[in-house]
Amino acid sequence: MTASIKWGILGAGDVCEVKSGPAFQKAQKSELTAVMRRDGEKAADFARRHRVGTWYDSVEGLLADPEIDAVYIATPPRYHLDHCLAALAAGKHVYLEKPMGMNTTECQAIIEAEAQSRKKVAVAHYRRALPAFKKVGEIIRNGVIGEVRLAEVNFFLPEENSLIPDTTNWRLNPEISGGGLFHDLSPHLLDLLLVYFGQPLEYDGFSRRLNAAAPADDFVQGTILFDHNVVFRGCWCFSVAPCAVSERLIVTGNKGVVSVPFFGDEVTLCTEEGETVMKFDNPVNIQLPMIEAVTSYYLGEADCPCSTADGLLVMEIIDSFTR
Repeated sequence: MTASIKWGILGAGDVCEVKSGPAFQKAQKSELTAVMRRDGEKAADFARRHRVGTWYDSVEGLLADPEIDAVYIATPPRYHLDHCLAALAAGKHVYLEKPMGMNTTECQAIIEAEAQSRKKVAVAHYRRALPAFKKVGEIIRNGVIGEVRLAEVNFFLPEENSLIPDTTNWRLNPEISGGGLFHDLSPHLLDLLLVYFGQPLEYDGFSRRLNAAAPADDFVQGTILFDHNVVFRGCWCFSVAPCAVSERLIVTGNKGVVSVPFFGDEVTLCTEEGETVMKFDNPVNIQLPMIEAVTSYYLGEADCPCSTADGLLVMEIIDSFTR
């Protein structure tokens, strides 16, 4: 059995600088062997600064490297299908950034390719491995807030915000991201709902471009019905006043309420005993817990921490909200 997983990164851009890249070096039984970026100078610079031994300026070059066991695909969604299929064909396991694809059809194609290969694919819904979100799940499962009646989120941001440096960012281009900012931000939350409440019974929604100058729809509304009559209501709007910013998931039961912000550094619990605020320290390299879990999965030591079936379901919900 392989003693460790040797990783290669496809798309060593900004997301890899802190959030994920160094985590492949810190995770147990994990080694970051090579990185790839089409701009060779930037690939070489990333490798030098992060002390990675090998760099490539082509997908083909990295996938042909016999030292690499698994590939982290950190390219934009437009390239996920092609890069994932190529990695599987090259005999590599795949850790795939979210959203899994541009649409449901692409996600289904990835699942078919995974089934035909002898390799494993996991989706980077890493928030399910962070302490605050795990705590929310524990509170729900243990009945601390009683029977859940409603889960809801109002995710509101102004057009100018810290998540998007400018209006030319690829996340706002539907041809590259699959949609607007909703497609980039919603997968984590929708995935957590599946972790907390299981398979949805039905879901529907709609989207609109409220700001005529926006490159993609900036308003999305959706509802999901889960088993035990658990209802989720979500509203996302990315053209609000700065004073209207909101980004907290609230789960209401018949015995209490628990909530957590999107960035997951605290959990607020309110019951008849009063209100408690629990603080959590996320790792500097925030994907570290998930990368450790994925590495263990590839080594055959643990179950898949986030399957392609989960990624497909998240995409189906996104498509139903934005069709």
